[in-house]
Amino acid sequence: MHVNYQESLQYLDSHINKESYRLPIAGSTDSLSLDGIRQLLFSLGDPHRSFRVIHVTGTNGKGSTSVFISSIISATDLSVGLYTSPHLESVTERLQWNGQKIPEEDFARIISLIASIEPMVEAELSWFEILTAAAFVWFSELSVDVAVVEVGLLGLNDATNVVEADVAVITTLAKDHTDGLGDWQNKVAVEKAGIIKPSSYVLLGDDFGEQTKVFESMPNIGVYQAHEDFSVDSNLASVGGRLLDIRTINKEYTDLFFPFHAPFQAENFSIALAAVEAFFQRGLEQDIIEFALTTVALPARLEIVSTRPILVLDGCHNPAGAKASAHALSETFAKLGSSILIVGILQDRDPIEMLQAMNVADFDAVICCQPESDRALAAEKLVDAANSLGIQPELIRSPLEALSRAQAISAEEDIIYIAGSFYLVGHIRSFLIKSQNIGSETI
Repeated sequence: MHVNYQESLQYLDSHINKESYRLPIAGSTDSLSLDGIRQLLFSLGDPHRSFRVIHVTGTNGKGSTSVFISSIISATDLSVGLYTSPHLESVTERLQWNGQKIPEEDFARIISLIASIEPMVEAELSWFEILTAAAFVWFSELSVDVAVVEVGLLGLNDATNVVEADVAVITTLAKDHTDGLGDWQNKVAVEKAGIIKPSSYVLLGDDFGEQTKVFESMPNIGVYQAHEDFSVDSNLASVGGRLLDIRTINKEYTDLFFPFHAPFQAENFSIALAAVEAFFQRGLEQDIIEFALTTVALPARLEIVSTRPILVLDGCHNPAGAKASAHALSETFAKLGSSILIVGILQDRDPIEMLQAMNVADFDAVICCQPESDRALAAEKLVDAANSLGIQPELIRSPLEALSRAQAISAEEDIIYIAGSFYLVGHIRSFLIKSQNIGSETI
């Protein structure tokens, strides 16, 4: 069986996409199983066993951290695969090799292979399982030295958790995919600790308090703790970015020019650097790190895509991420004109909590819209939440119409900030690219 690229997308979409539905919560993931992906990979010759793996999970920061890890290792001249999610414009963004996304013809060829094998698999396969298998097949074909694999959901029963991680990274813990009740912190820690294998070094990207023992109790070969074994010792604003001093267990990196303005991205970078050192079991030359930083792109993560007015796209999708982004915005931009917020979120978010985290009251105008997703929160409910906070937003369901309205009421010195969901900013970003009305400077 052979399908072209468009047919491969249709084949994928014929399978259940759990990203498009209300997601399971930590401690209640019985609906998830590794049986299907294991059967599929076995039929494909277990391609995931042909390369080493750095496995990354966490509530926030795992995407940026994965990209940073890939860029650092690539700068050492090793062959690196990167599997990440979500995508913004094309599903091929999720599968990358040395910073380049998979060509459409290779994607279609591998999906064709999987489609021909699927009848031999007893379990019902999901969209994400098929895509995960495709990534592993491609990485195996390319004989990558290492794959950086980002978890899709939680960790323990995520389709990516068939790998045996050399390094298991846990960036942060927050309420995503929990009921927020009782011992939710412990439940989410148990799920994320599931990626730790007896052969893994463990990187903890924050002080997890009581939950630290959950990770330490898993069989492993060594644990590295943020603020103890590695840290950002200096994080100063600079022209075009920041200047960092980062201390790791192996060495100190000083006066690193970091081409991003958001302070929290420096923390993600320190986690990535510590993870790479754990992988190599040594420090790296500073010129390697400096070169890696010239190759990194973080689309839709506080990304400035145009100026006059300044247009910022941000995929922050939970209160913790929104709060960090709000702080970065206030620190980065002097308020010369008005600020306009275009916001749209998903159903599994508390709209009041999200709006408060965004500092919604600080904006001069707010437009509530609805992301292009079956899980989108109705724009009317977002308006109701804003009203309860004393805000009177405009309701414009269409993201593109919301963008047009914001541009119509803005002046050159204003800021338009678009946030709340990768589905929202991805849709708008794709439109801007197609209309050739986009530049990029990630803050």
